[in-house]
Amino acid sequence: MSFKIKIAICGISGLVGSKLTEMFESKYHDVIGIKVRENTKVEDVAKQIEACDVLINLSGTTILARWSKEYKKGLYNSRINTTKKLVDAMGLCKQKPKLFISASAIGIYDSELKHDEDSQDLANDFLANICKDWEAEARRASEIGVRNVQTRFGVIYAKEGGAMAKMLPPFKMGVGGKVGSGKQIVSWIHIDDLVRAYEFIIKTPELSGAINFTTKHSLSNNEQTKIMGDVLGRPTFFTVPEFVLRLIFADGATVMLDSKDVYPKKLLESGFEFKYPYFEDALREIIS
Repeated sequence: MSFKIKIAICGISGLVGSKLTEMFESKYHDVIGIKVRENTKVEDVAKQIEACDVLINLSGTTILARWSKEYKKGLYNSRINTTKKLVDAMGLCKQKPKLFISASAIGIYDSELKHDEDSQDLANDFLANICKDWEAEARRASEIGVRNVQTRFGVIYAKEGGAMAKMLPPFKMGVGGKVGSGKQIVSWIHIDDLVRAYEFIIKTPELSGAINFTTKHSLSNNEQTKIMGDVLGRPTFFTVPEFVLRLIFADGATVMLDSKDVYPKKLLESGFEFKYPYFEDALREIIS
């Protein structure tokens, strides 16, 4: 992108939002944060996004938490209602964004099979149903002539926070180990590749619809545990039993226990190259 563009981000203060801002601003693009609250009027959102080239939606309460009944309601509403408002607001703009990139997750897929974007084997649990409704709202942008992409995030690994911030401390103290059976497949992406994939989508107009944000080298939790022990030079014989996770996170434990084997077919076939395709390389960068 040698030309300057204006990018609006809803959810700018989170891990992904702050890394995207850093990357886009380093290339001299204009980045603005969009605030969409429950009581924000659609007309006010439209004023904020008027004449933006790209609208990025990252809104949503964190899934790495204990899921009470109330929390589940927040997980759903913070994603679906905000996305609906953003699409409705684009419809009111005189100069609409040319591209709407809205977050989703690989939790949409079932846990039995290997998936790429053509897979129709979707799960039918709470998280999958959030993702389905979330993506359906985002796809409405097509009705107003806006190219739209739904980024299905795998587990995001970064120095600055996210899953790795919770994983590293026990391993560094020598009390790390597998989670549950350890057989569950983890599909993941390094934050640097994630922000580069956003830039790639903006530059590649033929890309639209659901896109998997995972590397092609998914691995089991057992394999991941072994690599972490080897790289950190620590023992890994502890196990976090499933019942302990369920005590701490209630239904939220499924995020750590479910197997998701997901392949980034669209990115790879469009020519995107991952900087960190292997977990060991990503981990070494993060702890460096």
